[in-house]
Amino acid sequence: MLSDEYTVFQKRLRKLKVRGLLRRRSKYLEQKIAPISPSLDGIMQSLESGVWKTTSIEHIPLITTYAIIQWVSEYPYMSGGYGFPFDRPHLDFYRRLQNAHRLLAEIMDAHLRDSNKDNKPFVQIYKTFKDTVEDKLLNDLAASMEQKAEIFDKLRVAMRIALPAGKNGINDKGDYTDMKTIENKVTVFRKWLIADEKRKITYAWMIEQLDRYWEKLFADPLPVVTSEGTLFIQPQRTNNILEQFFRGEKHGYRKKSGTASLNKVLKTALAETPLVKNLKNSDYMEIILDGCSSLAERFSKINANLVQREMKNANNGNDRILSAIKNLIRDKDFTLKISSFFRSSEK
Repeated sequence: MLSDEYTVFQKRLRKLKVRGLLRRRSKYLEQKIAPISPSLDGIMQSLESGVWKTTSIEHIPLITTYAIIQWVSEYPYMSGGYGFPFDRPHLDFYRRLQNAHRLLAEIMDAHLRDSNKDNKPFVQIYKTFKDTVEDKLLNDLAASMEQKAEIFDKLRVAMRIALPAGKNGINDKGDYTDMKTIENKVTVFRKWLIADEKRKITYAWMIEQLDRYWEKLFADPLPVVTSEGTLFIQPQRTNNILEQFFRGEKHGYRKKSGTASLNKVLKTALAETPLVKNLKNSDYMEIILDGCSSLAERFSKINANLVQREMKNANNGNDRILSAIKNLIRDKDFTLKISSFFRSSEK
């Protein structure tokens, strides 16, 4: 239903390079914000409340623009952890981008002072979004996918698998609704689907799939004779159990290697092979150990305070900025609060 359009949608977003533009703009703003961090708390209180509470007027556009970029970048939090097609993160990203663009159009002419330069961050990021949010192909694909996703989610509700409002992500086992009730709900869904001629044509493949596997989807439990008596096992309607097994295996490798896929595990193993082989080279080990008797002793001599200090310096204070903005951008009323704040500043 969704994969062909979603693939084209991803490729189009990639071609427009909007994510790279956002990352570069975000890094630029971080450098600008760091020197003004003492006034950050007052500004954040104003933005969070949606009411004017600060005197640091000249810094507000800079921090607001940065917060909007971070809010767009937080689009993965809109997903339920199921993966595609249950989640459509690229579509979520695009809709957030459009909402951010509308918000910028609303606030970029609200001059907080007499200086037009104050609103320069708004104008710059507005232009960065413009080509993408107005792209006809992306808009057409987004509208089509949302219509199909609505049908897909109706089937999820009827089947009681990976429900849209569920919180269990890809380890969702479905709920405990009895099979007869589920079959009745799917029957109602199928009748609704074919009642409209346009839907019947558009989703012919879905109807065909349902009809082909109907008996297997709603099969009765299988009696299995064991030493403890007869057990009844419900045939699985999905390959969830097998998928969860492989995910568990991959999770173990990720914890061990820090890589995201088995493919990367293999590549990493090959890359590390020469390093392991070098441990048998006496000259190499002499350099590495630097007078120590073992690798454990050598690692124990690393100055943890020095490492922590260098890591702290590398952050340039941006962790504090991100921490202060995090609560704001995860607020479901983020755009409303920003809009309210700028309206209150005009009074």
